[in-house]
Amino acid sequence: MTDSKSGTTAGAATSRRGGKRARLVEAAVQVFHQQGVEKTTLADIARAADVPLGNVYYYFKTKDQLVEAAVEAHCDQLTALTAGLERLPDPAARLKTLIAGWVEERETAARFGCPFGTLATELDKRDDGLDLAAAQVMRALIDWVEGQFTELGRPDAHALAIELVAAYQGMSVLTNTLRDPGLMAAQGERLQAWVDGLARP
Repeated sequence: MTDSKSGTTAGAATSRRGGKRARLVEAAVQVFHQQGVEKTTLADIARAADVPLGNVYYYFKTKDQLVEAAVEAHCDQLTALTAGLERLPDPAARLKTLIAGWVEERETAARFGCPFGTLATELDKRDDGLDLAAAQVMRALIDWVEGQFTELGRPDAHALAIELVAAYQGMSVLTNTLRDPGLMAAQGERLQAWVDGLARP
């Protein structure tokens, strides 16, 4: 949900500058996406971050602390993504570029699903507060999309925002389940045409 090719590159550069903690958080985001929270060990994350396992405990005492940091990283990625989209001239262009960014990640979605949607779904099965933190990130995306539809003059902006985010999550699940990146490309085109239709006076 929060990733794009440009965003991923920027994140990698930031983590190289940020040192071991940043590398661990970036690795946690990646490994949780690829194999889920429950199957992931601190050793898996240390290996992906190229950090000695003993050093992990200096920054994160438990895996749950890394999960929390991963959720915060998704929030930061979303904030950076929407800030970049705000530089575009109009709300329809912002929404269509958001959709295009999702479609760019269709190969990854076919293998692992939506980076944040899969994490949020897994955390929803817990009652330790991390589920609520994940919900806040999803709500932030919905709120931003709602703001774009409001700028388009739509009185049903909230319902449209829910519809768009739900459509993305749904096509991510189907793309992953059917291992068919073409499905996301086709649905992305339909969503962009839908936005065009809503933007017409």
